[in-house]
Amino acid sequence: MLKWLVTLLVVLFALGLLRPVLAKLGLGRLPGDLEVQHRGRKFYVPLATSIIFSLVIALLMWVT
Repeated sequence: MLKWLVTLLVVLFALGLLRPVLAKLGLGRLPGDLEVQHRGRKFYVPLATSIIFSLVIALLMWVT
């Protein structure tokens, strides 16, 4: 369980570092991603991006 948690944290940290590169590729601002403004705050829900990442990870798991 601890190995999975550490792996998840490392992956999230890497994605955080790669965020500018991913933004240049167009990920993170896909048509299915939601951005809501409410009382002067912006809330961002990356639905389409999450689905694409999930499909890529599932494909990698299926291949290996």
